[in-house]
Amino acid sequence: MMRLDKFLVEMGAGSRSEVKKQISKGLVLVNGIVVRKPEMKIQEQEDVVMFSGKEYRYEAFVYYMLHKPAGVISATEDRKDKTVLDLIPDKKRPDIFPVGRLDKDTEGLLLLTNDGQLAHRLLSPKKHVDKTYEARISGIVTEEDIREFRTGLDIGDEKPTLPANLEILYTDPTKTESYVSIVIREGRFHQIKRMFEAVGKEVLYLKRIRMGSLVLDTKLLKGESRELTPEEVKMLINETGGEHAKENA
Repeated sequence: MMRLDKFLVEMGAGSRSEVKKQISKGLVLVNGIVVRKPEMKIQEQEDVVMFSGKEYRYEAFVYYMLHKPAGVISATEDRKDKTVLDLIPDKKRPDIFPVGRLDKDTEGLLLLTNDGQLAHRLLSPKKHVDKTYEARISGIVTEEDIREFRTGLDIGDEKPTLPANLEILYTDPTKTESYVSIVIREGRFHQIKRMFEAVGKEVLYLKRIRMGSLVLDTKLLKGESRELTPEEVKMLINETGGEHAKENA
């Protein structure tokens, strides 16, 4: 059981004070009946709640895949720049946040959710969740670079990076550029850029295409998003050994 006003706030209908005012005005129906008491208890999983003509259904956790464009901040709010939350229309909950971060100029797959447990596990190096990126590099990437990435690099932190998989997709000798794929299990600050700096090269373009079992939907244009399918959510939860895997399955 849940208070009606709490239900509507959690579902993103407005602030507690705004919701209470609307309820008192008779703008909320529960199972077709006008309700004017914010404290009324409802069965959040069963009752049908209409608020200002829109039906609200309870969802404890929501999951969105975003194709992040360059120039957008991986944050919940920012005074100067547009954030990734600004790109999620009709959010079902107001408490979602990006799982990890992509640099402002980095593009690609970003997961947004309000599932704190899953977010923590996805970002934990102990869970060995691979993150796959594609990049354009200034300089010719060599087999020696591949070996150094596999061994771990000193990028100025207390510890070297964990072993990473670097694959050369192709090179452009005329531009002295390389196109590569990188798989890492960490998410340190500017990690991939610093790893290439450590081998004397520069990242010109960076895009994340995979996070664990979750692959960027090729149908999503830059700036577009969609909710994860139940199958995608189940795979993410199961591969990280989540305690709430069964209830979300």
